[in-house]
Amino acid sequence: MFRPHPLGAGETQILSRCCVSQVALKPAQNAAQPVARRQLSDATIVRLFILPTIILLILMNIFPLIYSLFISFTEYSVISDVPPVWVGLQNYQRILSDPTFWHSFAVTGRFALLSVALQTVVGFGLALLLRSKFTGSGLITTLILVPMMLSPIVVATFWKLIFNPSYGILNPLLGFTNINTSPEWLGDPNLALWAIVIVDVWMWSPFVMLLCLAGLSAIPDYLYEAASIDRANWWFQFRRITLPQVMPLLLIAVLFRTIEAFKQFDLVMGLTGGGPGDVTETVSVQLYQLAFQGQFNTGMSSALAYIVLVVIIAISNLYIRALNRARGG
Repeated sequence: MFRPHPLGAGETQILSRCCVSQVALKPAQNAAQPVARRQLSDATIVRLFILPTIILLILMNIFPLIYSLFISFTEYSVISDVPPVWVGLQNYQRILSDPTFWHSFAVTGRFALLSVALQTVVGFGLALLLRSKFTGSGLITTLILVPMMLSPIVVATFWKLIFNPSYGILNPLLGFTNINTSPEWLGDPNLALWAIVIVDVWMWSPFVMLLCLAGLSAIPDYLYEAASIDRANWWFQFRRITLPQVMPLLLIAVLFRTIEAFKQFDLVMGLTGGGPGDVTETVSVQLYQLAFQGQFNTGMSSALAYIVLVVIIAISNLYIRALNRARGG
C-alpha cells in the first residue's frame, strides 16, 4: 500500500508561501485587467479629421467650378433677375469666332513667351552667380527676393512712376534727358507690352533663381572634380553636369511662371489697364471687362474662363511630359 512521504519543515514552509502568493496575486490580476470601453478606430479618427476639409473644399472650390461650367452653357447676367437660359455651345462659338478674343490670346501668348524666357535666363544666371559663397551673399540673396514678396498692385504703382516720362527715373538713367523726345513706355503701343514684361521679369525672376539655386546646391562636388581631372572645360561641365541636374527644378519654375503669365491681371491693370488701345489687353483683362466692366455677361465670361483653363491644362501637360523625360533621363 502506497504511503505519502511526509514533508519536512522546510518544504512545508515553502509550500505555504507559494499558496499565499498565488492567493494574493489573483486580486491583483483581476484589478489589472482593462475595463472594456468603446474606442474609435484609427480609420474613424482620420475620417473625422478629413471630413470637414473635404466639405469646405467642395463648398469653396468644386461647387463653384461645376456651377460656372453650367453657367457657361447659358445666357445669363449676374445683375439680371432673369434666370439662366440654356444656349448650349453658343457662347463658345461666339468667343472662338470673335477676332477680339484671338487678339487678346495673341497678346497673352507674346507676353508669356517673352516674360517666361527672360525670367528663366535672368533667374538661372543669378543662381549661377550666387551659387559660390562670398561675403554678403546671404544679404544679396535676401534683397533679390524682395520683389516677389511685394503685392503686384504696389509693384505696378511704383513702376508706373518710374516709367513716367516727365518725372520718372528710368529715362534719365537711359540717357533721355529731353522730356519731348523721351520714350513714353506705357503710352507707346510699341513699348507698352515690353514695359509690362520688364516689370514682370523684375518681380518674378527671383522665384526662378530660388528654385535653380536649390537645384545647384544639390549637385555633388565630386562631379565637377572628376570633370576637372578629365580636363573638361566650363562649357562641357555646364552642358553635361549643371544643366541636366538643374533641369527638373528649372522646368517646374517655368511651368509655374507660364501658368501665372497666362493668368496675368494685376500688373496689366495697374500699369496700362489693357491700353493703349488694346495692345496689352490679355485674356484675363478681357475676361474682367466681359464679366464686370459694364457688360456683366456672366455666361460668356464663364465660357471664356473655361477656354483659358483648357489651354493652361494643355500647356501644363506638355511641361509635365518634358519634366518626366528630364527626370527619367
